[in-house]
Amino acid sequence: MDLGIAGKRAVVIGGSSGLGYAVCERMAAEGVELVIFARNAEKLHKAREELLQIPGAKVETVEGDITNSDDVERLRNELVKGGGMQILVLNTPPPPRPMFDFLAEQDDQRWEDAYQGQLKGALLILRKLAPLLIGPGWGRIVAITSASIKQPLPNHALSTVYRAGVLAALKHLSMEMAEHGVTVNSVAPAVVVTSTYHTVHNIEERVSRIPLKRAGKPEELAATVAFFASDLAGFITGENVQVDGGFTRSLY
Repeated sequence: MDLGIAGKRAVVIGGSSGLGYAVCERMAAEGVELVIFARNAEKLHKAREELLQIPGAKVETVEGDITNSDDVERLRNELVKGGGMQILVLNTPPPPRPMFDFLAEQDDQRWEDAYQGQLKGALLILRKLAPLLIGPGWGRIVAITSASIKQPLPNHALSTVYRAGVLAALKHLSMEMAEHGVTVNSVAPAVVVTSTYHTVHNIEERVSRIPLKRAGKPEELAATVAFFASDLAGFITGENVQVDGGFTRSLY
């Protein structure tokens, strides 16, 4: 199936590992030119070298922190010099581990760290980079959130509170960007097998509550992101879709 995005330029925030890297793999396979933004120079280099093994892959990297306005501004300037972008994939870091319920989270620094990485950084990226999509009449923003924003999970207070704020921002942005031909959507995983899979609290219990009785695969989430970034999803905007094997029980 032709997604219609070959030759487009995509920025993947947090694309050097985990779910972000899986998105990069899928995008590269679709012929998308990649710009990966992440904090760890070693991981960035390794990700680029691996992705370049995909036939025809084009990969650039920019080192920086989404919570640092100077770093984000530098990324923006690099994008402008390189011809802009057509696709933005937002993948924020996880909250501090281990995680706890709301009243058990009494450490102010943990709240601050989670706020910086999951909400402040996300808003900074969206505010600085979304304007670059205005003009051509075609653009895509896809964010990776969490199932906890629809169905709050035990021990996920730090994730639920701030990622719900990201979802609200995306809804506002979807309404503002629609007239410019830019769609804004998000995908919400529950349990996906990545390098941090076995560090998740009560992982076996959570998997047992998934109707499909297994954890998700990174490539399954990446395929959904690629669909939202495609021509095929041109009439979908402002939506959040669970990629969770049926874990989320809410009607809306």
